[in-house]
Amino acid sequence: MNSEASPSAPPRAATSSYVSTRGGAHGVSFNQVLLESLAPDGGLYAPTSWPRFEVGALTRNATAPFTDIAFSVMREFVGEAFSDARLRACIEETYAGFNHPAVAPLTQLDAGLFVLELYHGPTLAFKDVAMQLIARLISEALAQSGEKLLLLTATSGDTGAAAARAFAGAPGVALGVLHPHERVSPLQRRQMTTTGAENVLNIAVDGDFDACQRIMRGLLADEGLRVGRRVSSVNSINWGRLCAQAPYYFSTIAALGAGGGPVRFVVPTGNFGDAFAGWAARRMGAAGVRLLAAVNDNDALAHALNTGEYARKPAVETASVSMDVQAPSNLERLIFEASDRDGEATRTLFAAFETQGRTSLPDELLQALRREVDAVSIAQSEADAAMRSTFERTGFLPCPHTSVALAAAARAPFLEGPTVILSTAHPAKFPDAVLAGAGVRPQTPQALTSLAELTETFERAPADAETVAARLREFAGAKLG
Repeated sequence: MNSEASPSAPPRAATSSYVSTRGGAHGVSFNQVLLESLAPDGGLYAPTSWPRFEVGALTRNATAPFTDIAFSVMREFVGEAFSDARLRACIEETYAGFNHPAVAPLTQLDAGLFVLELYHGPTLAFKDVAMQLIARLISEALAQSGEKLLLLTATSGDTGAAAARAFAGAPGVALGVLHPHERVSPLQRRQMTTTGAENVLNIAVDGDFDACQRIMRGLLADEGLRVGRRVSSVNSINWGRLCAQAPYYFSTIAALGAGGGPVRFVVPTGNFGDAFAGWAARRMGAAGVRLLAAVNDNDALAHALNTGEYARKPAVETASVSMDVQAPSNLERLIFEASDRDGEATRTLFAAFETQGRTSLPDELLQALRREVDAVSIAQSEADAAMRSTFERTGFLPCPHTSVALAAAARAPFLEGPTVILSTAHPAKFPDAVLAGAGVRPQTPQALTSLAELTETFERAPADAETVAARLREFAGAKLG
């Protein structure tokens, strides 16, 4: 046990090293995962082995502070990268800045139906829960190594806002944010373009989110960007994001008093990161967790799991803009696990997808995937109806993304235990969509009202990797040397 651990802290499991989903990297440290995000072979990082918790012990106290649960989970993944004392300090500092003491409070809507409110951070979206914490951990890792970091993110809205807020002014960090031009909400755009931070560059790309994500993945492999600096991403391809989201699944089980009993989590998802964090919680011992991934009209994930055909199509614009994704990157992690961690099979499958834009899932793999998660696609009209009925029946006003999950839960009733809807953003971030769906305009918090007084700064670029790379080389050189 680390000498700085609290007397009650158990010894850490040997889970602090990582492997690539494509088989080309082994024994990678947590700090390296944070500062690289993507493995050299193009795969995503996953723990070499999964920690196992005694879930009853972790969740027996319904009033346990979120910070205690987050510390218990996170320490298993950071290994010796940070002392227990420093990790706990980062966690305490992070969640002291949230506007609800529970961090992720649970609200009951109906018998057996709950909403997990994940929007009490600085940018009023669930991305803050992990982003605010890994910003501190990345700063710690850079302080240890003395390195500088070019950090990249592709965003369909909330990730860019959360990253811009978390890393604004961070020493040794230059942040490049790629968002699809005119395909995020005006408030989401303002949240990422009004920080005034000199170390943040916002680029509006003439394309959809998937184009931004493809450009970003190419940039992560661009050796020209790496001269004199590290290059990483804070999208959910970065394992730090996902392991920092797993704690709220455990805190929810504790609040419900569910112990090892069945709980269904309905996750509105675009890149499948939040849903995979729930899968990770189950893998770590929360055996009762059931997952239903709810997608909007951008149904590549649901189509793949329901038919076995995974195909990339142009993203369709919807009211739930943060879910307008047709190539969910974290599906790779689920396929790696469902294939019994077969790195070669995972590499082959995604190589085909990347070059051809489509691939077929072998039947045995497809059946294994279906045992792990269910998925359903919700049309805009169905989501709007769920938004209106929920508000009229309960007084709870959901955002467009939460409404997709509410509709999915209503379509597929769960009879074994409680259903928990992950509510991923404050409705005021999407006032026009909420007015159209529910017939009411949400009240605007001060954190959003003040954005109108700030000056936006962003550049526009074609969906061309070299054009964007050239601008980022110039930006990183000026900010990091």
